[in-house]
Amino acid sequence: MSILSNLDLIRRVPLFSTLTQAQAESVADAVVKRRYKRGEMIVEQGKKSNCLAIVLTGRARVVTTDSRGREVILATMNPGDYVGEMSLIDNQPHSATVRAEVQTDVLILGRNEFARCLPENSSMAYAVMRGLVQRLRQADRKIESLALLDVYGRVARALLEQAQPGRDGQLMIRERVSRQDVAKMIGASREMVSRVMKDLEDRGFIEVAEDGSTIIKERLNTLG
Repeated sequence: MSILSNLDLIRRVPLFSTLTQAQAESVADAVVKRRYKRGEMIVEQGKKSNCLAIVLTGRARVVTTDSRGREVILATMNPGDYVGEMSLIDNQPHSATVRAEVQTDVLILGRNEFARCLPENSSMAYAVMRGLVQRLRQADRKIESLALLDVYGRVARALLEQAQPGRDGQLMIRERVSRQDVAKMIGASREMVSRVMKDLEDRGFIEVAEDGSTIIKERLNTLG
């Protein structure tokens, strides 16, 4: 059986199907093939790997973990799937861990080589990509929140995500918080959200000002 060249492998990956011959050859020269054993991490949540990993054979699981070590399975990766593109586009740490479920072969493409396949950083297309990545990260956090947090935790996270630094540096939500909107965000009833927010206020996690703005106390982070 003949051994496939990197260029042959590149041509079999849907992600690279639109590359020109010159781009494909450049990518083929830059990629490195790596094998992961069952249970090994391909990328790790909260860290940067500065590379794109494309699954050639095998299977991997995408999981996100909270501060208590509880996991949520976000997806299963099969041949042709890839991971790491979000971190390469917005230069932020990975939002999830990818762990090989069985022996898995991947192609690794470094940051510089990946960047050469993208439009110029100043282009509108690149700005759109960064916006899409931001939305995907928010979606990952929402899935994790719905799966792992109780209603208090989900309300706390929703408030923290809406908050902005005030003049004194303290987090606050300047507009009046709609209980109905928060309920729709977190998958709970309006009545439950109202009870939780009242309890959070009574316990000093938040403070509602006379103008309707909400001041977020630092200890709210312990819930969300």
